[in-house]
Amino acid sequence: MKFTVSVVTLLVASAFALPVSAADEHKILTVQDVKWSSAPASLPKGAEGAVLYGDPSKEGLFVLRLKFPKGYVIPPHSHPRPEILTVISGTFQIGMGDTADKSKVKPLAAGGFFGFPPGMNHFAYTDEETVVQLNSSGPWGITYVNPKDDPRQKPQ
Repeated sequence: MKFTVSVVTLLVASAFALPVSAADEHKILTVQDVKWSSAPASLPKGAEGAVLYGDPSKEGLFVLRLKFPKGYVIPPHSHPRPEILTVISGTFQIGMGDTADKSKVKPLAAGGFFGFPPGMNHFAYTDEETVVQLNSSGPWGITYVNPKDDPRQKPQ
């Protein structure tokens, strides 16, 4: 079957047409409007997060900004939904695989970007304070390769 460009465009556009709540139809934030709090408990302690759009715990699009301190490590993990990430400031060290091998990371400076499909194992760390913006669809989740790395499994 041969598709025309307009049919393909329609199919691609409809694939991204996820429901958005009325409260999120229009939102404008300045840097000063971003309200930081503790990052989700599924991430190692020390990170801060700010939901800019949507709700990561519910179906639909969301935008989550994360601030990681110098020396922060996210052990190997994957996500059930695509992960689309842009580095806002600092340098995000990203590596692929089941083992956190720092010799195999790709440093992404401000403006750097990656997009991963669901289930792709990766890890990250920072050498300086780093802010990233995560865009995806909810509900957001994280599964650590080694369950012992999951901060939700550790006593508080």
